[in-house]
Amino acid sequence: MTASVVMYGIKACDTMKKARAWLEERGVSYIFHDYKKDGISEEILKTWISQIGWDVLLNKAGTTFRKLPPEQKEGLTEERAVTLMLAQPSMIKRPVLTRDGTVLRVGFRPADYEETFPA
Repeated sequence: MTASVVMYGIKACDTMKKARAWLEERGVSYIFHDYKKDGISEEILKTWISQIGWDVLLNKAGTTFRKLPPEQKEGLTEERAVTLMLAQPSMIKRPVLTRDGTVLRVGFRPADYEETFPA
């Protein structure tokens, strides 16, 4: 039996909508975890960070991060990044795809998804 793919993100996000449509069009089954509704644990964030790094996971291009005061953006460390992402999960890049706790992809690029889920 194949382990389920879990897609983490925010339902209303345009990138999420594209990623979900891509998976559904190709018949890739997944479980959707909505940060806004279901939250995210520090344990999960730290597991992802151990695999891909906090700088990959933190969405510095997003509106929520850009609106932070300069003193919160400067000199970021892993600990401070985790605190920010826990307080405001919309600062986590979307989507994050996992299987058995292993990060498969962060963000959505069709070419990357083709590589992860070949036809």
